[in-house]
Amino acid sequence: MMIGNDPRPLVAHVVFRFDVGGLENGVVNLINHLPQEAYRHAVISLTDVTDFRKRIVRDDVQFFALEKAPGHTVWLYPRLFRLFRELGPAIVHTRNLAALEVVVPAWAARVAVRVHGEHGRDIGDLDGSSRKYQYLRRGYRPFVTHYIALSRDLEHYLTARVGVAPAKVAQIYNGVDMQRFSRAERRQPIVGCPFSDPDLWLIGTVGRMQVVKNQTLLVRAFVHALDRFPALRSRLRLVMIGDGPLRSEAQALLDQAGLAELAWLPGERNDVPEVLRGLDCFVLPSLAEGVSNTILEAMSSGLPVIATDVGGNRELVEAGRSGELVPVDDCPAMAKAMADYATSPARARAAGAVGRALVADRFSLESMARNYRDLYDRLLSSRRGAAGLKRRIHP
Repeated sequence: MMIGNDPRPLVAHVVFRFDVGGLENGVVNLINHLPQEAYRHAVISLTDVTDFRKRIVRDDVQFFALEKAPGHTVWLYPRLFRLFRELGPAIVHTRNLAALEVVVPAWAARVAVRVHGEHGRDIGDLDGSSRKYQYLRRGYRPFVTHYIALSRDLEHYLTARVGVAPAKVAQIYNGVDMQRFSRAERRQPIVGCPFSDPDLWLIGTVGRMQVVKNQTLLVRAFVHALDRFPALRSRLRLVMIGDGPLRSEAQALLDQAGLAELAWLPGERNDVPEVLRGLDCFVLPSLAEGVSNTILEAMSSGLPVIATDVGGNRELVEAGRSGELVPVDDCPAMAKAMADYATSPARARAAGAVGRALVADRFSLESMARNYRDLYDRLLSSRRGAAGLKRRIHP
């Protein structure tokens, strides 16, 4: 578990791709906020490592991009085995189903602790009912030392559907950097955004524009709100930050409705905290979620949140207090929630203040890092104790 004379245990974080995203942002926050004297870190991407790595402020983190081709990861097992034997990690921490099978070469390389995190669902299993994915997780279950579920919903999935013993599951929420995602007393201009008039009401979303995030629902709700409440046309504006396959579809819907001039879709941005301080309301229209980093970041920024009632969203948003939850893919309900806040700015600001207070109380980075460290420490201590007992019994 040492490189050279460094006695700190190494945690090898395994992801499918290390790029902009909520899961990956959680890895960055964890590495940046775990005490540097406690653990070393390596990030292993089965595919690519992008410039997103620059978000990690520590200079002692190693990165490995394995450039996996499409298909089963079994072809990478020998390479992963050699890498684990070379690095000697104390802990291998895989995340989501795409990286789960890496626990097999980690086990073969005699890595003492193999942690697997469940962060959310994808388009192939929105409600966790897929028997295929349940059986896959059951197949790898013997190779996993402990699980981390980012929401109570995912914790229930692991114990009730995958059959993991409750004692082997820890539920740990993501944390958010409240200094980076701070509240502005009044909406700040967004660089490049055409909607700078303080009398406008800006609703927006941030994230990869892919099917599971369902940003086209937000566009349809925006169109519906302006159709049902025409007085809002002079004030309501839409901001959609991110890139992906749904971006062109969202733009086409706006063009078709004749509302392109009332919306701004600039693509991916690297100034998300500043963007959030430039909004009046945040909307997340996802088909499925684990625990959304963007919801937490919006709450920390003092924004009321409108989100679909899926996954862990109900664990973050207190409906009627810090925001509103609407049924999945329900365009009229989302449109009404947007219009209600736009016509009641004081209520919206009050909801945003409640949301920021909830983040401070339940979702701080300090709490997240402390919970992960406690779990890592406990698992390592337990394994060392078991190894010592085995040596005493079998000298």
